[in-house]
Amino acid sequence: MGDEDQPVRFGNRWADAVGPGGAEPDRDRCTCFDQSGVQRGTGVGFHPERQDTSAPGWQHLLELIDEAAADGRQVFKPLVQLSPGERRQIVTLPPSIAKLTAVKHLVLYGSNLVRVPPEIGAMTRLEEFSPYTSCRLHWFPYEITRCPNLRASTVSTRSLFGNFKLRPPFPRLRPSGAAAGEQDLADLDPYRWGTTGIDRCSVCDQPVEARSLHQVWISLRVATDVLPLLVNACSQQCVNALPTPAEGYVTTPHRGGSDVEQPASRWG
Repeated sequence: MGDEDQPVRFGNRWADAVGPGGAEPDRDRCTCFDQSGVQRGTGVGFHPERQDTSAPGWQHLLELIDEAAADGRQVFKPLVQLSPGERRQIVTLPPSIAKLTAVKHLVLYGSNLVRVPPEIGAMTRLEEFSPYTSCRLHWFPYEITRCPNLRASTVSTRSLFGNFKLRPPFPRLRPSGAAAGEQDLADLDPYRWGTTGIDRCSVCDQPVEARSLHQVWISLRVATDVLPLLVNACSQQCVNALPTPAEGYVTTPHRGGSDVEQPASRWG
């Protein structure tokens, strides 16, 4: 058999990104919308889960972040060091990821995440972001655009709101000023607001007041992928300052809902 007849072998680039297996599942099933494209939903919402900060997995993750910040590592794969049960307990990342200023590659392969905190914008040396097969992660914070060196990403596209393959709808955001009725922006219902707390403007980084909160969606190319980004703006002026959305997506910032007209799906 000549060399040309040898079977081609492709390496698994994620072989070292998967944590240990076990009898219990490491993530929950997502039913927000059909990611296979067989059925088309008419409306979606945010995941309602709150992070249990007393869970062993959360406490372990905090320790791993502290270790990574202390030793200045450039590649951070925290889930590899968690058990399946611990991985399932993690539905967001701690704000302390802001300390990971030396990390160039953040690997969250196969996570159970439903949201990423805005503090990811403080990871200014981040060059590659890999939340691949995190099928419950449908959107990202606008603050990720503050990572000036981010050039590569690996995201499960069909899991994203408004993705070009399936065009699932975006959750409908509440009207501007609707947060005025909330007692505390630091303790929000994630099903209604997408997050459990809003502190600063996604655009200008100034404090946000409940009566002036403007939430909008915008689809922008971030590194390799076009991502649906949630903007928590302090004013209409900051909304007006947003960049032009990516070509082939909703052409202006919007509040979501099934009535938002999106371009046709590329997969019919």
